Amino acid sequence: MRRIVPDLYTFTGLPVGRVYLITEGDGLTLIDASVSIAAGAILRQIGALGFAPGDVRRILITHAHPDHVGALSALVHATGAEVWSSRLERPVIEGAIPVPLPSLGSLRGVARLMRPRGQTFYSRVLVARELRDGEMLHEVFGGLQVIATPGHAPGHLAFWHPERRVIIMGDVIMRFPTGMRLPFAAFTYDMAENIRSLRRVARLEPQIACFGHGNPLMVDTAKRVGAFAQRVGAR
Repeated sequence: MRRIVPDLYTFTGLPVGRVYLITEGDGLTLIDASVSIAAGAILRQIGALGFAPGDVRRILITHAHPDHVGALSALVHATGAEVWSSRLERPVIEGAIPVPLPSLGSLRGVARLMRPRGQTFYSRVLVARELRDGEMLHEVFGGLQVIATPGHAPGHLAFWHPERRVIIMGDVIMRFPTGMRLPFAAFTYDMAENIRSLRRVARLEPQIACFGHGNPLMVDTAKRVGAFAQRVGAR
């Protein structure tokens, strides 16, 4: 477990898909749930901080891709936490529709080869609350704002703390040792829409950016996110 700022942590050693923990509020809040085999590591690290599974009150979902909701069912079973997501991601989480993918015709080259050919359905996990763009979650982190950032998934969300200028952005941007990049086209429902969402994120001028893949960015963040946005045509 790594502390990013007071009351905000990220889990370490997970196979893929970054998960965040917020300890400020009326209980613990998780953001995303990694892949299915990550549930044990997540619960152990919560315990290492001195908390019990039942202290987790809610799990916020940026988007319903396997590397972000794979362990969701196990975590809900272990903690009794509520699941909160956007309206468009809810039917995916609840197993009513498959994970949306880009059309084959919209992809070229390696992206076309990488795109899954089958449909992915999840075992049903009930969503207790639908989150809306601009909504303020006063019970989390002293006030966490919901930001609609569709594109990588139709109902993709980011979470913004205006006072601390921290954004938890899921897969709007991915960050690797080689630098920031757009999400992989093979798994991105609408890349043009994702770029428009990136523009919205950049205009917030965050001081700390937390990604769904890669380490948080904590130095010259607004400048570096802005430069990346300009490079991909989002400014």
